[in-house]
Parts: sequence; C-alpha cells; structure tokens
Amino acid sequence: MKAHIGIDEVGRGPIAGPVAVGAFYLSGKIKHPIWNGKPVPLRDSKKLTRIQREIWYSHIELLRKEGKCDFAVAMVPAKMIDRSGIAPAIRSALARALSAVSSDAKCMILLDGGLKAPAEFKKQKTIIKGDEKEPAISLASIAAKVTRDRHMFRQAKKHPEYAFERHVGYGTKAHYAAIKKHGLSDLHRRSFLKRLSA
Repeated sequence: MKAHIGIDEVGRGPIAGPVAVGAFYLSGKIKHPIWNGKPVPLRDSKKLTRIQREIWYSHIELLRKEGKCDFAVAMVPAKMIDRSGIAPAIRSALARALSAVSSDAKCMILLDGGLKAPAEFKKQKTIIKGDEKEPAISLASIAAKVTRDRHMFRQAKKHPEYAFERHVGYGTKAHYAAIKKHGLSDLHRRSFLKRLSA
C-alpha cells in the first residue's frame, strides 16, 4: 500500500460555526478500534454515531503518537466565510491542513467530492463519495467532524441560548427559533442568513 493523504471537509452547510477540512496521511493499513467486542466501522463521519467518531478519534491520536499516521484539521470561522464565501474558505482551510501534515511531498492526495488541492500538488485525485471508498478520506472526515463538533460544544457553553451542543450550527427548527428570540451571534454566518440579518 503506497502512502497517500486523504482530504475531506465538514461543515459546508451549517448556518453557524466554522467550516473544517481534515487531511490524513496514511502509509499502511490501519487497525480498527474495538468497542463492545466489535471493530468500529470506518466510513463517512456522518454515517457514524458520535460515540463511534470519538472512539476513532482517540484511536488515531494514539496511532499518531506512535508514528503510524498523521493528520491535521484546519478551520475557517464564520466571519471569513461571510467575507470570502464558502468555497474560498474551504480552499484556505484545505491548504493549511495539507501543509500541516507531515508526508512525502510526492505522495498521492485523494480528495472527496468536488475538492481540489492547490495546483502545486501534481499527484491528486478527486473521488466522488470518496469518504465511503477510501479509508484515508474517511479518517480525514472523522478528524474534521470531531474537531469541529468539539469546537461547537465549547461555543455552546459561551452561548447557551442557541443550544449549539445539539445541532452544532446546522439550521434546525430549534436553532432558527433561538435566532428569532436572541438575534445573531458572532458565530452565525450572516451570508447564509441574509433575510434574518437584513
């Protein structure tokens, strides 16, 4: 198995909080963590439970300490998303996450969906539903999701009126009701909420 880097983004659609991009350097097969006597499945982070994601994250943190993998997550806050747009924000986070991962500069970069690495990375491949097909992309997705969710859980303590711990910034009915009652916070993406922020 040749070493490669998987890349995925999390948080494109929420109306509050950052967008996050994970980059995961994988140089060999990775053992699944065991939970309740069974291996935890590896797939797109959205298709795992919160507990499964956290177990995977603890597992890859340990593997990173052992030098068996490396990963990084970069986030771009709501204000920059409003200023630049979601696509440039994702490109910025992607470039930062990629530069933070230690790897062979010549290794292949595998990206989920419509993502692209900066042009200087010649060996790259965009894969539709890559987070279901490539372990490195699934692991990048998990790293990004757990990092972003933990960030939103911390923000929930600062802004309890929005219950970010429940929806992590996505536009649920309860979230819109909280905005109607309390207004917009500095975590909200005003460009996604133009009718409310007008």
